[in-house]
This record gives sequence, C-alpha cells and structure tokens, in this order.
Amino acid sequence: MDRRDWIWIILLGAIWGCSFIFNAVLIREIGPLWVTSFRVGIGALGCWAVMLVLRKPIPSDPVLWLKLGALGILAYAIPFALFPLAQANLASGVAAIINALTPIMTVIVSHFWRGGEKANRIKSAGVVLGFAGAAILASPALASGGDSRLWAIGACLLATLCYAFSLNITRSFKAIEPTAMAAIALTGAAVVSIPVAFLTEGTPVMVRPETWMAAIAIGLVSTAFTFQIMYRILPRVGATNFATTTFIAPVSAVILGVTLLGETVLPIQLLGMLVIFAGLLLIDGRIGKLWRRVAA
Repeated sequence: MDRRDWIWIILLGAIWGCSFIFNAVLIREIGPLWVTSFRVGIGALGCWAVMLVLRKPIPSDPVLWLKLGALGILAYAIPFALFPLAQANLASGVAAIINALTPIMTVIVSHFWRGGEKANRIKSAGVVLGFAGAAILASPALASGGDSRLWAIGACLLATLCYAFSLNITRSFKAIEPTAMAAIALTGAAVVSIPVAFLTEGTPVMVRPETWMAAIAIGLVSTAFTFQIMYRILPRVGATNFATTTFIAPVSAVILGVTLLGETVLPIQLLGMLVIFAGLLLIDGRIGKLWRRVAA
C-alpha cells in the first residue's frame, strides 16, 4: 500500500475506535438494537445526502438492491448490534481489542474464499497468535466464572466473523459506484434493524443530550463519512490489508474509554492486545520482510 492509503486506514481506524465510546454512551439509555438502528439509519441518510449533492446515479437493478441490502444486514445490522450488546458486560477498550481480530478472521475466510487471498506460513502464524491473544483476553472471565463476560467476548468474535465474510463479499461489487453502494447497503440494514428494534425493545427514549450527540456522531461520522472512504480504497488495498484498520481502533478506544468514561483495562487484557497486534504484524507481512532483510 502507498502512503496515502496508510493515512486513510489510520484515520478510519481512529474514528471507528471512537464508535465504541459512542456505543457505551448510547447503551446507557437505549437497547443495542436501537443503537444499531440509529447508526445505520442516520448513516444511510448521510450517504443519500452525499448522493444528491454529488448527483450520483442511483442503480435501478432490483437484484442489485437485494444483494446490497443483504450485504448490509451481514456487514452492519448484525455486528453493529453485537458490539453494543457485548459492551453491557465489557469495557469499550476490550471490545475494540477483540475487534482487532477482524484481520485474522479475514485471513481465514479469504484463504477458503474463491479467488481470495491465500494464507502462507507467516500469515498462519499470525492467525495462531491472534487467537492466543483472544484466549488471554478471555482468561479473566474464565478464572472468575464470569459467564456474561465470556458470552460478550463470543458476541464480539461473531461480529468479527461477519466483518470477515462481508469484506470478501464486498470485493465482488467493485464495479458499483462507492457512494451508491454504501447508501443501498446501509438502507438494507436499516429496513431490517428498525422494525426489529421496535418489536423487541419498544419505542426508544433518549433524554440526555450526550445520547443524541453520540447517535448523530456514530451515524454521520463513524458510518456515513467512513464508508465513503472505505468503499473507495477497499478494492485497491484488498480485504486483508484494509482489515488492519482494527489495529488502530483499540488504541483510540482504550484511551478514550479510560479518560472519558472511567473504564478500567486489566494488565492481562493489555497483554492480550499486544499478542493480537503481534499476530497482525505477521499477517501484514512486515515482520517477514524484516526477517528476510536481516537474513540477507
């Protein structure tokens, strides 16, 4: 990847790290399904506004709409609900650390995906390290018999698997205009999420101004804005490289969670994060390149 792509990936990772803080603020007043509904609903409106301003053509193929809508459910509706649901029992930084397993899940899915990026020995070692880091993260819950926290970790892992599948599926839509792709996919997620939220959690009640601010920020900044960038650079950098945005997200999430929300992160959880990051460096290929240079 060139320097410009790395700058965008770092920026996106930092913004998505903030989304875990927005989740933590939102679940104080509303349920996780409404967190998802506000995020994808406001995000979809933001993307359609960009479509109008840029005068982008709206695809008319109904089959394409159905496919992108289904992608939106897998990529956004499900994982966007799983993370706030898990954050009822996990600190924002810990959830973001588990989210850093996304590149590792992506390597596994891509290896078996038709036309996907095949894993070599170094990437396979990165996968093993990543899951070792996840085990370290889960160890406090296992030691204390914390079933709820262990379940929350499992929910986060399931969300990363959804991301891994969706990143590989997204490559098949590279001929679609990025703004239209984001708008239609988010609309599909909203069409499913909002009715389900009404049926299961009732009408949302938000009285705190910070809740409204978090809802707007997670919808417009963490979703609508970032997706305009994501769909433009993903075909260029590939699913595995793009998934390294989750390397950046835990850093901003941990710092903001501790400073703004007063959350605590255990030393063993920081160790788990370091092990996951070591796995990510192996997957990225930098350690392998450095080793070959030293050997030469």
